[in-house]
Formats: sequence, C-alpha cells, structure tokens
Amino acid sequence: MHTLNLGILAHVDAGKTSLTERLLHAAGVIDEIGSVDDGSTQTDSMALERQRGITIKSAVVSFAIDDLTVNLIDTPGHPDFIAEVERVLSVLDGAVLVLSAVEGVQAQTRVLMRTLHRLRIPTLIFVNKTDRAGADAERTLRGISERLTPAIVAMGSVRGIGTRDPGFTPYGAADPVFTARLANLLADHDDALLAAYVDDERSVSYDRLRAVLAEQTRQALVHPVYFGSAITGAGMDALTAGIRELLPAAESDADGPVSGTVFKVERGPAGEKIAYVRMVSGAVHVRDRLRSGRDDEGKVTAVSVFDRGSEAVPCGSVAAGQIGKLWGLGDIRIGDTIGESGPAPLPDTPQEGHHFAPPTLETVVVPSRPADRGALHVALTQLAEQDPLINLRQDGIRQETSVSLYGEVQKEVIQATLADEFGVEVAFRETTTICIERPVAAGAAVEFIGKEPNPFLATVGLRIEPAPLHTGVEFRLAVELGSMPFSFIKAVEETVREALGQGIHGWEVTDCAVTMTHSGYWARQSHSHGTFDKSMSSTAGDFRNLTPLVLMSALRQAGSTVYEPMHRFQLDVPADTFGSILPVLARLRAVPHAPVMRGSSYLLEGEIPAASVHELEQRLPGLTRGESMLECAFERYQPVSGTIPARPRSDHNPLNRREYLLHVVRRVGG
Repeated sequence: MHTLNLGILAHVDAGKTSLTERLLHAAGVIDEIGSVDDGSTQTDSMALERQRGITIKSAVVSFAIDDLTVNLIDTPGHPDFIAEVERVLSVLDGAVLVLSAVEGVQAQTRVLMRTLHRLRIPTLIFVNKTDRAGADAERTLRGISERLTPAIVAMGSVRGIGTRDPGFTPYGAADPVFTARLANLLADHDDALLAAYVDDERSVSYDRLRAVLAEQTRQALVHPVYFGSAITGAGMDALTAGIRELLPAAESDADGPVSGTVFKVERGPAGEKIAYVRMVSGAVHVRDRLRSGRDDEGKVTAVSVFDRGSEAVPCGSVAAGQIGKLWGLGDIRIGDTIGESGPAPLPDTPQEGHHFAPPTLETVVVPSRPADRGALHVALTQLAEQDPLINLRQDGIRQETSVSLYGEVQKEVIQATLADEFGVEVAFRETTTICIERPVAAGAAVEFIGKEPNPFLATVGLRIEPAPLHTGVEFRLAVELGSMPFSFIKAVEETVREALGQGIHGWEVTDCAVTMTHSGYWARQSHSHGTFDKSMSSTAGDFRNLTPLVLMSALRQAGSTVYEPMHRFQLDVPADTFGSILPVLARLRAVPHAPVMRGSSYLLEGEIPAASVHELEQRLPGLTRGESMLECAFERYQPVSGTIPARPRSDHNPLNRREYLLHVVRRVGG
C-alpha cells in the first residue's frame, strides 16, 4: 500500500473544503456530503470555522484510491492564515490548487502557485464551480497561462458550463488536438521526445505521452488542468484518476533511521500536547524515546495514524510515509524534526526557513478584567504553540503582551478563541505595522563590578555594530572563554538577544553584531561558618540584570535607523478607472512602475508601504466598481522616509534606568 500526502490549496471561497467533502464521499469515507454554509464539513471542525464558513486550521483526512492511501490536508484560503499553509508545505508529496471558474485566478492563487513552483511540489489544477452562472473555461485557462504558468494542459472538455448540470469529458488517444498539444508541451522538457515527434509524430504513442506526462508532473514541470464542480460531482472521477496516475507517492525508507517533521501542534481535552508528524523514514512506536531537532527528549505515550477517515485511529506505531499524531512529547514544537534531521530550509525564501513573508502587523492584547492577566498569558502561550508566527512577546516592565498578525480577521479569530476556549475576554490596541531597527554605526558601553552606578555583582562590556543584511543578531566574544563561568557568558548572550527585541525606538533590532568586550565576576564566597552569601558572590542573575542597561547604552551611542516593511504589489484595474487610482497611490506613498495595457485593463506593479495596504484594499472597490484585483506580498524593509518621522512604537516606553532597577528589585523580592 502506497501513501500520498496531498495538500488542497486555494484562494478563499474557491471551494476547496467542498472538494475535500466530495473526494471523501466518492471514496466511501462519508455517507453524506457536508456543507460549508451549514457548518457540517469533516475538516472544518472548529466552532469558529463552522460559524464563519472558512477554514482556519489545517486538517488531515484520509481515503483510498485503489491501492493508494491519500492523506489529504485541507488548508486555509484566507491570507490571514497563510502561516497554516506554510507549515503544511514541508510535508506534501503533491498538491491540488483549486480555482473558481467564475473568479478565475485571484491574488492568493498567485502567491500559492509561486510558492508551489519554487518548492517544486507536483501540482494539479482543478477549476471548480463550473455549475455557477458566469463560469468560463476558456477565460480561466487564459488566466492560468498568463498569470500562473504557461506549462499547463487541459485534460478534458467542459459541457453545460454555467448550468446546474455541467459535465467533464476527459480527452484520450482519439483526440488529435489534445495529443498534439500534449506532445508540444512535454517536448519542451524532453529532447528525446522532441526528436522522435519531429521525425515522425506517429511514432510517439499515446501511452508514451501519458508516461512522460506523469514523469514531468511529478517533477513539477507541467500542470494538468481539470474542470468540474464539487457541489454536483462533475469531473470528480477524472480528478481522482489524475491524482492516482500523475502525483508521486511518498518517498520513504521504512528500514531507515527514525526521521520525521512536526507540522502541527494542538492541545487535547485534558490540555495534553499532541504533535502531528509526517514520517520520512523509520517508524515511531509507543514508548519510544525521541529526540527533537532542539535535542529535547521525550517518551511517546500514544500514537494515532490517519487511515481512511477524518479521525486518526489508535495504533502501535506510525511508519515512513504516513502522517500520525503523537502524545507525550511535552516540549515538541512546530517545525521540529524528530530523530535524524531532515533537509535544511530553502535559502531563497523571504526569511530563512519561511516559504511566505512574515507578519507585518502587531497589536497589544489587553484583558478586559485585570485579574485575567495571568490566564491570558497562559492562553496566548498555548496559541503560540499552534501558531509560532504570532511571535508572542511579554513586556515585563509595562506588563503588556503583544502578538504579530497577518490581518484583521486573524485578530478577530484570536479574540473569539480566547473567549470561547479559555474564557478570557480581551480587547486590542490599534493594529500597527511592524518596523525594525538597524544600528547606524558602532557603539560601546561598559559597567564594572563594584563601581557606581552599577548595583550588580557583574562586569559587562558590549560593543554593537552593523552587520550584513538578513544576518539577524550575531554574538561574539572578545574576552577569554574561561575568564568566568560559561553559564554567565550564556546569560549575557541570551539576554542580549532578548533585549534587542526593543531598541531605541521600540522595534526589534536586527542585522547587527554584539561583542562582549569586558567581563568580571566575584567568585562564590561564604561566611566563616560556611553558608553561601549571594550578596558577596556573582550569579547569572546579576549578568541578566546588568546586560540590558549596558546594551541600550551602547545602542544609543551607535544610533539606529527605523526601517518599515514594503510590499510588492500588482494591481489590475479597468482602464477607465486608471486616472482615479494614481492620486490614491501617491497619497499612500506607493511607487508604481510604468503601467501595462492588457485588453480593457491596466496592470500596475510597484512597491507600497505595508502600513498603507489595508487602506488601499478598502478604497479599491469604490474606485473600480469592484473590478480590480490587488496582490500584495512582503518584499523588503526600507528606511523610513525623511519626510516621515522615524516613528517609535505607539506604546514604546524607552528603557529608563531608575524604572528598570525598581522593576528588578520587585521581581527578585528585594
């Protein structure tokens, strides 16, 4: 029995969850097809998903096609939940990208297809909703070719499109136009096929064309296109056959060392942590002790495996190629590898280890009842386990908690989840754009043990200086490694990284090198009767407490520049509305390139500050009669313009030495 781990991806409302229901029904897994509108689908199991009619969390279901077990992963289509898609991509063998035959290629469709292409994930395209009024097969095919990829081939013809009873007839060997189109497409990547076809096209059999089509689809070189309707079932047989024939089964090594990737974490009814893992090689058994990618070790207490259904079934083990749920690994996190490490993150991604852009918005979460502050922190910590990109941040001095966001819908979902699942009512401060700081020059500071104004039993000297772009924070030593206990040096490094979360203007400081230039401590000392006296002996806490003061002094001397996130945008607008768009773009500080006339519309590309994207999205429907299509994606950071103040965070309260020391005293109970 082979296994295929298949992702279903789409722009929101293209019908991918309905497609999942139809595939499960066709495979005999469910007796009745659920409805997104009624909240009765298999994969939208969260109350919020059923209420809103959108997928928020990825979900795994399993069904069989002949001797192939398909683990289907339904993913969110709304861009605010792109992080869920991010985590799924690393475990896929293939994908089905769903489009609507009415709306055609949409903004999120392009983002998804670019990523699938970059990661070389074999992908079939399914054009859904052929039963809807306004559906147009030829227009959709042109849009796919122009906006996604020209390496496509329609696998059949559509009849009755736009009616309640559409149909799909697969092409075959008897269709000369199809075989010629297929041969021409495949010959672009196969010199032997090209030579044979040019020499005598009749010598190239249809069976050979199908074999090469399967080979090139599995290499993500070409993308077969199917049409149908998840609601009526039209085209389902052809799509199912295409999944079976053209997408690659999981490559796995059953006898190899244990290796797998954790792509999802959730909490069970009793609060226990459950890890979803895609096994690459070997097998994990109940009671096995596993080491994760961070060298944490845990004991597996239970295993469930997805096998022909929407629920994982208890099992003694999960084997190579399979997707399973593991209990007992309390320290496991999303992205961890278990056993031997898998492949390294791709180097050409927007941020190391990420396939999509990071969140560019943030907000402060405030409990409605001050007494819920502790419960809020616990709840958000658990949500951060499920979605690390919310980047939970706790400001101990101001007693505030911040999270990163992709958009306003995500904020609403967090608010509802906290209320429904944790009983914590919250409000949010105004959503702001996440900027970063980079040091302008080098700066240094030092405070010596036993010398005013240093109240701590530690000597720390630090120098901060700019580093190459996209290198993050590098910690260096200019002191002897044995000059003091390693735990003290480690305390300085960890605190440096933590303290750089808020720089002079309150933004995270990055692309810098921090060098420890001075160190000193008082060795462990005791009174004559042998009792340890911490007032006479340095501890790691002294170094943790002193480091932020020294680091911020060095950063103030170096100076820092605020950089704001810029999005690359592509905007398609009706030609007669073009004149009204340009002044709006100028006011929003967008920088468009030369427009391109395309039929009855203009295509504009350029850059726009992330802070302006939401307003542009709000303005466009009124300016273009709802006929525009906007695609935005994070591109880079640029210095905040000289005409715009290098704005601090709205809630930023620069580190005040006296306030900080009072906080330290309160924290340690002094």
